[in-house]
Amino acid sequence: MNRVPLIFGFHLKRLHPEAIVPVYQTPGAAGADVHSVEDVDIPSGQTRMVSAGFAVEIPEGYEIQVRPRSGLAVKHSVTVLNTPGTIDSDYRGEVKVILINHGTQPFHVVKGDRIAQLVIAQVYQADFDEVAELNETSRGAGGFGSTGRN
Repeated sequence: MNRVPLIFGFHLKRLHPEAIVPVYQTPGAAGADVHSVEDVDIPSGQTRMVSAGFAVEIPEGYEIQVRPRSGLAVKHSVTVLNTPGTIDSDYRGEVKVILINHGTQPFHVVKGDRIAQLVIAQVYQADFDEVAELNETSRGAGGFGSTGRN
């Protein structure tokens, strides 16, 4: 299978014997699937943290974004709560996914299920310069629905 050229590799350490290394399902995929290493019940309207069973070493200047899988969302109303979650380059703990069940039925995560996807992103840090006034724009301070009906 032809793949997008890798920019660099990531070091991954299994913390659980059944941890599955994230995998890109297609050559054009931006996200690599993350699998659960545990069975977890998520009641309707509830949140659970689900273990992936591994830790990663992310190069400085990058982050890993933890994003939902569209199939879980559309079929079961289960999604990643803090979308996108961020794994910083200086974090060395276990990768875990915060899932929320927005559905009306309990959802059961089975060990080995794909629960999220990881997307690599470059990080830019800003140097915040405090000023007394900001430049004016036509929008001004209007927000949260101020530019249209929806």
